[in-house]
Amino acid sequence: MNSHRNENPVLITSAAPSYEDQLAARRRRYALMMSLRIPCILLALLFAKIWWLALILILLSVPLPWMAVLIANDRPPRKAEAPQRMRPSRPALTAGDGEEPR
Repeated sequence: MNSHRNENPVLITSAAPSYEDQLAARRRRYALMMSLRIPCILLALLFAKIWWLALILILLSVPLPWMAVLIANDRPPRKAEAPQRMRPSRPALTAGDGEEPR
């Protein structure tokens, strides 16, 4: 074996990340979004004497769980790849080329 070879494999394809990697990234996004809700509620309690600021903070925290679930459940779209088609090396036979159609 070659001892000075790099142990990490080299990615030579444009393959999508594995399902487990995608799921882990979506879980991190969900946790981040849900963790933003707690400071909003705490700041609303802190600024309770400034009613309009507290109301804005509460209103910001209301859609966060809904948005977090939507973002966490959203998988990346599949890549649209054009299929590789084989090109014929000669033109296809037609009925007028000496053969009778069957």
